[in-house]
Amino acid sequence: MLKGIPSLIGPDLLWVLASMGHGDDLALVDRNFPAATVAASTISGRLIRLAGVDTNAAAQALFVLFPLDTFVDDPVRRMEVVGEPDTLLEVHEDVQKIADAAENRVVGMASLERHAFYAASRQAYAVVQTTETRPYGNFLLKKGVIFD
Repeated sequence: MLKGIPSLIGPDLLWVLASMGHGDDLALVDRNFPAATVAASTISGRLIRLAGVDTNAAAQALFVLFPLDTFVDDPVRRMEVVGEPDTLLEVHEDVQKIADAAENRVVGMASLERHAFYAASRQAYAVVQTTETRPYGNFLLKKGVIFD
């Protein structure tokens, strides 16, 4: 037990977050995402499942510990709705608000076509799978630097 760490971040996820370096991506995905298959190809080969946790709760907990990169325009990338690349769903808007609040700035969020997102996820450090029920609740989060 440690102070100041959100309770849904267990030892395995804490290890992943601490092990990542600047510029590494973390895939935060929903329940429909092929997480086990993708995780097998990631840098760490790790899949962390957050049972009973939606994307909002996961993002809020992650951003307590996880700095987003300030050296890139879009440290958050989302999976596009198939055939509707400019459509923003509620889950996308929610993560945008959570990221902005955590970083005290407007955080850039880009989109990736579904298959491009799968390919980029295989290059991530690890995969964190929620039980999010809303479709397209899939994000890549680029880790930043802590300057203090």
